[in-house]
Amino acid sequence: MSVLLCDSNCELWFTRLRELHVDFIPMPYFYQDTQYAYDLGENTDFAAFYSAVRGGNIPKTMALNPEDYKEIIGKYFERGEDVLYVSFSHTMSGTFSYLDIALKELKERYPERNCRVFDTGSISIGTGLQVLAAARQKEMGKSDEEIIAFLNDFTNKVCVYFTVNDLMHLKRGGRLSAATAVAGTILGIKPILTTNAKGGLDVYEKSNGRKRSIRTLADKVVKELTDVSYPVYVLDADCKEEGDLLAEMIREKRPDAQIVRQIVGPVIGSHAGAGTLGVVFIGDKRPVALEKTAEEECAVSR
Repeated sequence: MSVLLCDSNCELWFTRLRELHVDFIPMPYFYQDTQYAYDLGENTDFAAFYSAVRGGNIPKTMALNPEDYKEIIGKYFERGEDVLYVSFSHTMSGTFSYLDIALKELKERYPERNCRVFDTGSISIGTGLQVLAAARQKEMGKSDEEIIAFLNDFTNKVCVYFTVNDLMHLKRGGRLSAATAVAGTILGIKPILTTNAKGGLDVYEKSNGRKRSIRTLADKVVKELTDVSYPVYVLDADCKEEGDLLAEMIREKRPDAQIVRQIVGPVIGSHAGAGTLGVVFIGDKRPVALEKTAEEECAVSR
């Protein structure tokens, strides 16, 4: 028997994971001299977190260490259970090198046990929809190998588009180059970003101004949504009114969409910043970013 495991960077709400019978690893973040572990909304004070961010506090995220992973995975092995871990993008964090160390040591102690790890190449609900898909497969009685085979195809259909209000947050976290962040900030450009096939972030297209970026996000869902058996997530980082507007724009032209509104958690919010808006849904294929570099794209004059 195996346990389906994810991490809180999938951002599925804690009640949803309970319904799906999926366990999760709470990922750490730090602000105002205190360390927290994101619990997917169960006891999270989102208002306090985003108030601190808007007030100039710079939150940080941290990698788990090998001992953390040995404790987390080891408890399943001790019970005689294997693990299928559907994780957020390995490209986006060094935490998975520590996971590898832990798994090697655990394999020596529990040679009969297995922890299979599937890298979704995404983050937030881009990972969450893949966790949801894996849970559905598991409910159908599929083996871990069959679930991974399914996800290898499914991951290429997960569409993630988002825009941030302040590019400097992504720059500080190493998710965007300094040249891109500075150029975009000076020119008032609100690029639409996406996750690429390697699990990193790319500029998908340029959008001049906030209103246009919101319309662009809505248009992406309207034109590209193909599988309505999965929900369309509209995510906001402490900009609820704009998120509600975005959801309504989608609903008006795609009444068949199951729209779920959700706030961005503090781990993702630490890198993206307050004011981030995003949509995640299932289409025919994962977005392909611009051929231009991010610097070239953001340097285009209005």
